[in-house]
Amino acid sequence: MKKWIHRAVPLTIAVSMMVPLLAACSKGQGNTDTKTERVLRIATSMGFGDDDYFRQQFTEVFEFANPNIKIEMVQTMDDKYRYGYGRMAPGEKMPDPLEQLKKAMEGDNPPDVVMVNYEQLNDLVSSNLLTQLDPKIAQDKFDVSDYVPAVIDGIKKQGDGKLYALSPTFYSSALIYNKKMFDEAGVPYPKDGMTWDETFDLARRVAKGEGDNRKYGFAFSPYSGGDLFYSMDIYTAPLQLRVFDDKGEKMTVDSDQWEKVWKTMVQLNNEKIMPPVQDPRQMKERMMSTNPEDFNPFQHDDFLSSRVAMTIIGYGQIDQIVNANKSAANIKGFTPIDWNVVSLPTHQEAPGVGGYIGMNGIMGINAKAQNPDDAWKFIKFINGEDWARLKSKSNQQLVSRKKYLKPKDGLDFNIEAFAKLAPANRQDDYKIYREKQNIYQVRDIGRNVFQEVLQGKTGARDALKKWQSQGDAALQQLKDNPNAQIDMGAATAVPIAK
Repeated sequence: MKKWIHRAVPLTIAVSMMVPLLAACSKGQGNTDTKTERVLRIATSMGFGDDDYFRQQFTEVFEFANPNIKIEMVQTMDDKYRYGYGRMAPGEKMPDPLEQLKKAMEGDNPPDVVMVNYEQLNDLVSSNLLTQLDPKIAQDKFDVSDYVPAVIDGIKKQGDGKLYALSPTFYSSALIYNKKMFDEAGVPYPKDGMTWDETFDLARRVAKGEGDNRKYGFAFSPYSGGDLFYSMDIYTAPLQLRVFDDKGEKMTVDSDQWEKVWKTMVQLNNEKIMPPVQDPRQMKERMMSTNPEDFNPFQHDDFLSSRVAMTIIGYGQIDQIVNANKSAANIKGFTPIDWNVVSLPTHQEAPGVGGYIGMNGIMGINAKAQNPDDAWKFIKFINGEDWARLKSKSNQQLVSRKKYLKPKDGLDFNIEAFAKLAPANRQDDYKIYREKQNIYQVRDIGRNVFQEVLQGKTGARDALKKWQSQGDAALQQLKDNPNAQIDMGAATAVPIAK
């Protein structure tokens, strides 16, 4: 489950920016009674009640514009789970936050509005716990035609073509590239709509040099300490490659498709198209031993250090690049980067589908809401044009309305690249990880055998067979005792299946 990104929205908002928001609340917003005091109850799938970030991000302006409506955050989880497993009793299993939310939605004093993760939305829809929004949208002539297709279509996919929620913001990734490195190699810049194969071919053409002077063509992450096994999730997710079956009881990695993926990654690694992964401990030692006068804060960022021509970044990382360029004169050894972004590469088997595209603020109306009118008023408010205009100036995430999807601070780059692809559906795996909280350990087995392939100790298919066998043994352990830590010794004792 995604954690909140604690970025406070300024508490003081200019009166001039509040005027259109107040006007929006007074026209066509359902219940127009502005005097009677009412309570609007909101619950999130995190379940921890009052949260400063939530209020600053979503409710602060609404409460200012509607002083007669009191926002009450509903707590559905015990506070001890907020701080991790350290405060839990030995063997205690954390309650499923989504199940706790569903209980609250059907309880005696249910929340009116619920906020969930993208992967959770379909569960609530199929359980008939949410109110369909299409009739309300049509009745109030609430315009959603300006929504980013990836957002609105992604939400509809979770509701069998219907809208049961809206999301005012989203987060996404794109492919960033260093123009100078392409110019020096005489290679054309990347473009929107490339396939992964086309991207890797460009990377081969721009990679050059040897040893410490090597220039690499592509990296899944700009950070030198990244782990290729986990970083390549963005490559495998659109292919719907599964590690387990639907029940999380049998492995599914001994397949031709998985073999093709691993061979592709190993080939890129062996050809030195991607930078080698650096040991985080060695990176720390080098950092501590560096003369303060020679310290480069970006020495472990392959993109800002101009060691890699293309890499994948999230929209929130743009600020780091912009700030680095602004401060270039004060950073020894750093050269400003001339850059732009294009949409993430896609697979021919899954056109138009990206990897890391998510939504922040997916909110729907509880089917048993006690105050459905104000619930719809609230959802319309934070998904309206005025809210989008305000947040586009201060929010590090992207607003869902295309009209306000523009670069900030006078920058000029291809911001539409972040909004071109539909989200990859990870519904089945999300459900498994939610129900079997220790199953992540089975992926660690895969990481270990993948390292053997990278080191040339074994072939890709044999390694996958090993993961399949060891993983099946580990899954059996979890089936016998869902709360148990997997006995890796027993798992690794299983022979490779022939």
